[in-house]
Amino acid sequence: MSPSSPQHPPPPPANGGRLLVLYASQTGHAEEAAGRVGREAERGGCPAVHVLSMDSFDPRRLPGERFVVFVVSTGGQGDPPDSMKGFWRYLLKKNLDARWLQGFRYAVFGLGDSRYQDYNVAAKKLCKRLSQLGATKPIIGIGLGDDQHSSGYEKALAPWLLSLWNSLNRTNPSLLPRIPDIINPNLNNLGDAKGRNSKKLIRRARSMNPALKFHNDGEPQYMLKMVTNQRLTKKEPERDVRHFELEDQSSAIHYQVGDALEILPSQNPSAVNAFIKRCNLDPDCYITIRAKGGDKYSKDSPVNGLMDRIKLRTFVALTMDVASASPGRYFYEIMSYFATAQHEKERLHCFATTEDEKERLQKKRLQKERLEEFASPEGRDDLYQYNHKEGRTVLEVLEEFPWVHMPFEWLVQLTPPLKKRAFSISSSPLAHPNQIHLTVSVVSWLATPFRRKHGLCSTWLAGLDPNEGTLVPCWIHRGSLPPDPATPLVLIGPGTGCAPFRAFVEERAVQRVKEPTAPILFFFGCRNEDDDFLYRDFWLHHAQDNRVLSVEEGGGFFVAFSRDQPEKVYVQHKIREQSARVLNMLCSGAAVYVAGSSTKMPADVRAALEEVVREKGGDAGWLRKLERAGKYNTETWS
Repeated sequence: MSPSSPQHPPPPPANGGRLLVLYASQTGHAEEAAGRVGREAERGGCPAVHVLSMDSFDPRRLPGERFVVFVVSTGGQGDPPDSMKGFWRYLLKKNLDARWLQGFRYAVFGLGDSRYQDYNVAAKKLCKRLSQLGATKPIIGIGLGDDQHSSGYEKALAPWLLSLWNSLNRTNPSLLPRIPDIINPNLNNLGDAKGRNSKKLIRRARSMNPALKFHNDGEPQYMLKMVTNQRLTKKEPERDVRHFELEDQSSAIHYQVGDALEILPSQNPSAVNAFIKRCNLDPDCYITIRAKGGDKYSKDSPVNGLMDRIKLRTFVALTMDVASASPGRYFYEIMSYFATAQHEKERLHCFATTEDEKERLQKKRLQKERLEEFASPEGRDDLYQYNHKEGRTVLEVLEEFPWVHMPFEWLVQLTPPLKKRAFSISSSPLAHPNQIHLTVSVVSWLATPFRRKHGLCSTWLAGLDPNEGTLVPCWIHRGSLPPDPATPLVLIGPGTGCAPFRAFVEERAVQRVKEPTAPILFFFGCRNEDDDFLYRDFWLHHAQDNRVLSVEEGGGFFVAFSRDQPEKVYVQHKIREQSARVLNMLCSGAAVYVAGSSTKMPADVRAALEEVVREKGGDAGWLRKLERAGKYNTETWS
């Protein structure tokens, strides 16, 4: 079998035309899954694939699309993503009749969390509404990804995609996948990007990588200098939370409270060099990325001359996540084809071998068989254990299969792209117009008893020395509208969930100098008062002397130290203890914000608030009404 002809390629759409993939994502998972749909379709030969966020697509054009794949996430409380709300409002218009989408073919994949009652409700409602509008023949049934499964949403997505491609392929025989014509090395050392500043170089490199085609990064909005790197936690070395201050020394930064800062991290140069060496690449050659037929992946890149080339080392460092992300199943499938080709070639040329040669060929054969097992449906659980649960990176996988050599053409497409990381901003632009503050937990975990893994971006930030002047590529990600100064606030944010609320409090403190502001009731939680009471002095300062968190002003600051007594105490316990204050705030029209870990905390907090309302004779559906009014907001992360 030719290594460029996988056994089960994804087909193009049945009419050989455009496949539209629309996603609605809140935390980035649906966008990631939609990108996978698009990449598999392109690798399968689909002549036109467009992956768009729902808020960038005009829903009036929907009847003109023959094949559409929807990838939709659902929030923990059943909320559709913000990017879906306008699209959904249009679909609910009364003037759309039952023939509006007649003949329309579609497929829906949902991402949700089965711990919640409204599991994948956004995707289910979308299916029902499309059917009501005349789209009665989906390409395949709805796919439901569950964040609680040990393999995450991937467990459902992989077989669902295979069914999707098979269904489309029955209408139109598949086009064989192809190795893309993407690399054109120039071995002359022409200097490293003369005349280009950092922003333009980042944009150029990332616009050239086909795996980033659907991410639309653009040029970084800011290159910010780190001026403060302060550790907030004390004793436990594995619990390292940092306060970072990033600054634009020449101008103000345009953001608002509730926004997030997206950062493109730098990879460890030694890991980049190890990847390049393992793949037998020339780090100083210049490459050109072109699509099949000579078209550029990036319309912004000139076709001729030095400016359409980039040094290979720079390209890898800025676009290919070689030492942090785990590769996908398709990576192992393609590796198995190249292992097969190499093994068969050597077998034909080794009729008489020494014992060392026989041993080497035996090892190669075993590696080929292991890769084929990983790529098979039967090996999915073993692959999950090896690849995801144990946190294997692309570099580690390549090093563990040293006799398999994939061409760079394939590595560019199959290596996970280097993605931006988003962090809640913990400062107010009114207090710090040319700075952004972040509260970041430095991620570290044991993948196996002998292998400790580290988060790429948080570890990189923690290692930056403010005196060295390192510039951090940044983008502002708009959040929901900040609360009006006249709206009372109930904030619940244990751990680093306090980050956006530090910004809220700073903002109110500045605003109330000029005008009266509504009170803030804040519930914070941590393990120990002495070890990880983040921003202790800040909160206590604003809780005194009639400031924004003071009881005298109608607010309050209450802390749950979970490990300082025999029984665990969490924020939900403090909410129940202060039930009268909480109810008074809710009756005064307060908005509720919950931020922090996506494990049990959000559900426990909601249950505590519902209990407070019920005990005082309130309506059990009060919180649901707050949600519909945009006054119950949850921001969580795993």
